[in-house]
Amino acid sequence: MLKKLKRFFYLHILHRKYYRTGQCLGCGRCCQKIYVQTSKHVIKEEKEFERLKLLNRFYTYLEVIDKDETGLVFKCNKQDPKTNLCTIHNNRPGICRRYPQEELFKMGGAIDDDCGYKMIPIVSFSEVLEKKLKK
Repeated sequence: MLKKLKRFFYLHILHRKYYRTGQCLGCGRCCQKIYVQTSKHVIKEEKEFERLKLLNRFYTYLEVIDKDETGLVFKCNKQDPKTNLCTIHNNRPGICRRYPQEELFKMGGAIDDDCGYKMIPIVSFSEVLEKKLKK
C-alpha cells in the first residue's frame, strides 16, 4: 500500500517520471560540462549569462569552458581541482543539492554510468507497452 501511495504522489502530485536512487560518490563529474537552461532555452551567449549572474548567486560559481551546438558549456569554480570535491559543500546551492533532476534528461543530458545516482522509471516500459496494447 505504501508503495502505491508513493507512486501516486510522485506521478500525480509531483508530476515526476523517475525515482532518484543512490548517493554521491564524490567523483565531481557532475560539476564539469554543465549546460544552463532558463525557462525558455539553453544559454547560448555570454552576454545572456552575464545577466543571469545578476539574478542568482549560483551562476557566479560557473565559468564558461566551451561552446557547442547545444549552447555554452560551464564548469563550477567551487570544485577543488585536486580532490574534485566541492569547496562549499555545506553551503552549496539548491540546484546542487537536488542533483540529478529529471530536467537533466529533458535537455538531452544523462547521468554518467559510474555515478552513484540512478534514475529509475516510476512506470516501467512493460507497463507502458501493456497499456498501449490494450488500447
